Amino acid sequence: MRKLLRIWLALLTLFLPSRAGLSAQDKECLHLVQTIPMPNVKGRIDHMDVDVKDKRLFVAGLENGSLEVVDLQAGKWSKSLPGFKKPQGVAYVPSLNKVFVASGDDGMLSVFRGDTLEPLDTIKLDLGPNRVAYDPNTQFLYVGYGGKDAGKDYGEIGIIDAKTDRHLGDVKVEAHPAELLLDNTGKALFVFLSTANKVQVIDTKMRQVVSTWPVSSQRSGDGAFDEKSRRLFIGTRTPPQMIVMDSHNEKEVAKLPTVEGMDGVYFDAAHQRVYVSGGRDYDVGSVFVYQRRDADHYEPIGKIPTRSGAGTSFWSPGLNRYYVAAPANEKEEAAILVFEPLP
Repeated sequence: MRKLLRIWLALLTLFLPSRAGLSAQDKECLHLVQTIPMPNVKGRIDHMDVDVKDKRLFVAGLENGSLEVVDLQAGKWSKSLPGFKKPQGVAYVPSLNKVFVASGDDGMLSVFRGDTLEPLDTIKLDLGPNRVAYDPNTQFLYVGYGGKDAGKDYGEIGIIDAKTDRHLGDVKVEAHPAELLLDNTGKALFVFLSTANKVQVIDTKMRQVVSTWPVSSQRSGDGAFDEKSRRLFIGTRTPPQMIVMDSHNEKEVAKLPTVEGMDGVYFDAAHQRVYVSGGRDYDVGSVFVYQRRDADHYEPIGKIPTRSGAGTSFWSPGLNRYYVAAPANEKEEAAILVFEPLP
C-alpha cells in the first residue's frame, strides 16, 4: 500500500507543473485593440520599425516589393513606396530624419528622408541584406548580408555611417546573419547565425568577432536582449523553442516550447515579458508570452491567436504596443494587428 502511495505521489508531482503551465496559458496578457488593413499588400511581410513621435509604422512588404507606411494615430494605411527587390530590414532614425531599407535580392540599402519619405541615397552592398541595427552612440548602422544569397560560405556585417551614408567596412562572420542585437553601449553586437546554429559576438570597436557560442537547437532566427540581466532570448525553429542564454558565460539557462513558424522575438522590460510571434507558412498564427520570474526562470502565461501566416512582429516600448503583421489570404486583406499588454 505504501509503495502504491509513493508511486501516486511521484506521478502527481510529475504532472502538476505541466497542468499549471497549461492553465497559465488561459491568461489574456495581450489584448487586440485594433486591426489596421493594408490594402493591395500581397505575400509575405517582414520586419518593421516605428516613429514614436508621429506614430507611424514602417513595414517591409517583402513579396510586395514595397515599404508600407501605417498611420497609427488615424488607425489606417497611409502610403506605399514601391520598387524594392525583397525589402527586409527597416530602421527609422529620428535624430537624423532618415529611414533605411535593406533589400535582399539586389544588395541595396536605400535611404529616405524621414518626414517626407523622399529618396536621399542608395548604398550598394553584397546580396542578402536582411537585419539592420542602429547604434545611437556612434550613429553607425549595421547590416547583415552575404552567405548563400551572395554565393559565399560566410556572411558579413556591413558598417554604415548613417550621417554620411558611407560604407565604412565589413566584419566577416561564419554564415548569413539572421538577427543583429546591440547592447546599450554599442560595444557588443550579437549576431545570430541560423544555418550554423551559433551566436557570434562582435566587438564593434575592434571590428572583429571575439566570441562564438553554440545554440543547442537548430535554425535560430530571431531574438531579443534583456540589458539588465544580460540575457539573450533566442527563438529557434527546429524544434520551435525559446532559449534563454546568459551572455556572461554563454550558457543556456532555460528552454521552453514556442510557436511553430517563429519569426519574431521581443523583450518587454516594463512588464518583464518575452513575446514570440509565429505562424509563417502555417495555417494558424499566434504569440507565445513568457513571464520572467528571475533571470533564469520564465513561465508561459499566454498563447494569443493572431492570423494565418502572421509571423513577424514588433514591440514598441514608447507606445506600449505590440504589432503583428498579418499577410493577405483568400478571405482577408493584409493587416497590422495591434495589441496592448495587460497587467
